[in-house]
Amino acid sequence: MTDRHHLLVHGGTFAAVGDRGDISGYRGGSAPDGMFVQDARHLSRWQLTVDGAVPETLTPVADGGTARCVLVPRGGRNEPPAYTLFREQAVGDASFVESLRVTSNRPVPTTVRLAVTADADFTDQFELRSDHRTYTKAGAVRSRQVLGHGVEFTYRRGEWRSVTTVTTDPHPDAVEETGTGARRLVWTLDLEPHGTAELVLRVMARPHGDKRALRVPRSPAALQERLLAVEGRFTEGVAFPTGWPELSAACARGLADLAALQVPATGPDGEELRVPAAGAPWFLTLLGRDALLTSLFALPYRPRLAAATLPALAATQATDTGVSEVAQPGKIVHEVRHGELAHFGQVPYGRYYGSVDATPLFLVLLGAYTEQTGDTALARRLERHARAAVGWMLDHGGLTSRGYLVYRADQGGLANQNWKDSPGAICSAEGTRPHGPVTAAGAQGYAYDALRRTAWLARTVWQDVTYAGLLEQAAGDLRDRFQRDFWMPEHSFPALALDGRGRQVDALASDAGHLLWSGLLDKEYGELVGRRLLEPDFFSGWGVRTLAAGQPAYHPLSYHRGSVWPHDNALIALGLARYGLHDEARAIARGLVDAAASSGHRLPEVLAGYGRDTHPEPVPYPHACVRESRSASAPLALLTAVGVV
Repeated sequence: MTDRHHLLVHGGTFAAVGDRGDISGYRGGSAPDGMFVQDARHLSRWQLTVDGAVPETLTPVADGGTARCVLVPRGGRNEPPAYTLFREQAVGDASFVESLRVTSNRPVPTTVRLAVTADADFTDQFELRSDHRTYTKAGAVRSRQVLGHGVEFTYRRGEWRSVTTVTTDPHPDAVEETGTGARRLVWTLDLEPHGTAELVLRVMARPHGDKRALRVPRSPAALQERLLAVEGRFTEGVAFPTGWPELSAACARGLADLAALQVPATGPDGEELRVPAAGAPWFLTLLGRDALLTSLFALPYRPRLAAATLPALAATQATDTGVSEVAQPGKIVHEVRHGELAHFGQVPYGRYYGSVDATPLFLVLLGAYTEQTGDTALARRLERHARAAVGWMLDHGGLTSRGYLVYRADQGGLANQNWKDSPGAICSAEGTRPHGPVTAAGAQGYAYDALRRTAWLARTVWQDVTYAGLLEQAAGDLRDRFQRDFWMPEHSFPALALDGRGRQVDALASDAGHLLWSGLLDKEYGELVGRRLLEPDFFSGWGVRTLAAGQPAYHPLSYHRGSVWPHDNALIALGLARYGLHDEARAIARGLVDAAASSGHRLPEVLAGYGRDTHPEPVPYPHACVRESRSASAPLALLTAVGVV
């Protein structure tokens, strides 16, 4: 697979197409290939041939809301192309639309045979990850039915049923079998001298259980017009800084991406909501931590995200202890999946609660939203959910029994359940992993802020002074314990975590900056930490590394052991500003804004940790989500942190 992937994203639907606009059905690599809806690949092949051959690319697909490319038949210098193909594609809600325009370059009549080979394998996204896992799908049946205006692909497995329908205008002259299960739609076009013919192909996905009456837009242009209108309504009214045009451009790009990353969800009373998905391609779904941080970053500018995220997460809050004990009463969900493997319990992520920090972040956002907007109705409506979340922190979370929020590795799920959730992310400076239950530093900061903000809600909104006092006492006790147990005097820096025996996990990590954001550290300690994060081993020039360079555990291309995460840096910048370290906050903002400017003002999920002094352009991380909601909202957090106008 040598083609680059270009992502077209709208809501819960995305398509990854190659430079020619083709989909090959490739089953490996860092990005899935195809059109996906609700975790399933509803289009696994989409390949154009002209007169039996693959055309050459004159202008490849460029990144954007619509995929456009220009193709010509293969030939030589002395044989100019007989015709030119103009290809345009876009995605909508459970739909994919393509227009194919063929223009003759000859002064005589010309006949062109166009064919599009289409297939839908309905593969679950988890099957396409490079993790060497296989899944049994007993009784699964795929079928194809030729229609007068196209072809329909159907997948059944027990009660599970998914459908992909391809229709065309004009109708194909023939629909041919290929011997592989795919179908080839064929047109023979007679072109006048310098004449033009146009085809429109429409793909509609109907995932299992989706009973909505959707219609595919008539053309990519019509679909793009609709999507631009959605984007315009989402970004309208936000005042971008005039004194820093590059930051303004990053904020605008981020808001546009957030508009495309909204996915449907349901509130406690069955109301329909739109919430920020984590990111494309792998996480176009609701992830609790990601949606909460995105909503927090955007809160001063787009409070509607928080107003949707909070009830959506309240609706999925655990009420009972699950089989694996990862789900516990009051806990906020980590990940929600809608695919076949989740439906049949073959992956644990249908509703997965393996997160130690989504629950306190839920409380942080509820308090921040109420304070920012003055809207107390949502806090009153979600009071029961908020009290249950506090109950989880005190009980199952470990605040009462162990003094901290603690997690244990989940067999079959996540080994680490803080934001650095890759298997080796929590480690010593030497790279060794802790044994037993883990007490991650950043989560304690979230818990402290959650207790304080919920105490404020109890005192001012719920009129429960006694409860407020208890939470304030718990917050103060947590702060005192933390600075006693986590502080490493020899480094003037907090430990990344404590292991199961309460010993410090001594890696120097960016999580310390989250403690500034939550206000957990005393002013003296906070200033030491803030200045330390801007020293060269931490600060790459593009941002703060997740792990300081020079430690044996450091690796610039590790997911969490030396890379640079925009959302991590946004939290650090907000924390630096909180402690009055404004020059340091501006330095981080400048690095991230410059990194965004090198890629169309869009921040990826994560960058490699290589330094700007030796690499004048940011080095991409090879498996990063191209569009990620936390990174999209990070420029808004930077705008808040630096306070420019």
